[in-house]
Amino acid sequence: MPFAETATGARLYYDDVGQGEVVVVLHGRLGTARDQLGSVMDWLSKTYRVIGPTLRGYGQSEPKPRRFPPDFYARDAADILALLDTLRIEKAHLLGYSDGGEVALIAAGQQPGRFRSAAVWGAVGYFGPEMRPYVQRSYPPTWISAHDCEQHGISDPQVFALEWINAMKSMIDRGGDVSLSLAPKIVCPLLLMLGAEDKLNPEAYGRKLVAAAPRGKLKMFACGHAVHEERWPEFQKTLGAFLRGAR
Repeated sequence: MPFAETATGARLYYDDVGQGEVVVVLHGRLGTARDQLGSVMDWLSKTYRVIGPTLRGYGQSEPKPRRFPPDFYARDAADILALLDTLRIEKAHLLGYSDGGEVALIAAGQQPGRFRSAAVWGAVGYFGPEMRPYVQRSYPPTWISAHDCEQHGISDPQVFALEWINAMKSMIDRGGDVSLSLAPKIVCPLLLMLGAEDKLNPEAYGRKLVAAAPRGKLKMFACGHAVHEERWPEFQKTLGAFLRGAR
């Protein structure tokens, strides 16, 4: 699959499969589009043209190493918008999982006229103060495997983890707003999907986000963070109907 040179300085590897209206699919932390969302891409590519970029610093995308400044979500959103410019895509549906969901919400709020719809899961656009202990428990970085290090070019897992932890704590300490303030600008249909057992993304935060979005809707699932993996048939039914309604 090809690479795209963007105006933001990122060189992004991306999958491009299927034909039809464009659907952009964004993966989460320590992932690539194919690794984390391959089943979603294969399913959607039967009806849509699916673009699955790998966020900067992950997988084959550059620059490396993957860095986490306090505004890394906004930086990644700028990369994705620049990617659409590079590929000359004027309109698209936008999907995002976990960190990719946070990026998608920012992008949809910054360029609302560009997206036919936005659907995210495992993301709520806000990190409250009660999330700080969860973030701090991410050290030591036992969640970073040897495979992760090899795949993403992580030479020092401790440095990688500490930079992510510090960025997250900085967001929380500044008030926690990731994209909540942008929600009123997300004018396209917005579907937020959350697992009832997802501790990092509480239902109350999700309800606040969709209440602020003009066309927001929340769907809860009886599972944890990875809704697409834990509730695949229900996920397909919910997302498929949403996309058909937004076409």
